[in-house]
Amino acid sequence: MTLSERFNRSGFSRWINGSGGRAFRLCAGIVFLAVGMGFRSSPWGIAALAWSFFPLSAGIFNVCWISLWLGGPFSSVTIRQSQQGRS
Repeated sequence: MTLSERFNRSGFSRWINGSGGRAFRLCAGIVFLAVGMGFRSSPWGIAALAWSFFPLSAGIFNVCWISLWLGGPFSSVTIRQSQQGRS
């Protein structure tokens, strides 16, 4: 079993790729963006601005960067379908 398959079978993956996880990713991205805008003159603020791309894009486009990084599918829909096929 590959690392991406193990991740996508986990409870965390089920949650983060579901509707609650998508809302969380959007909210987290907005928080990172707001913090980054508030502290944009510091290195930490710039880092928060850059990092906000990942949760915002994951929430908006319904994708999973973690699964992609581990070599698995990018689409949360594909991940959920594979999870339902195993249940």
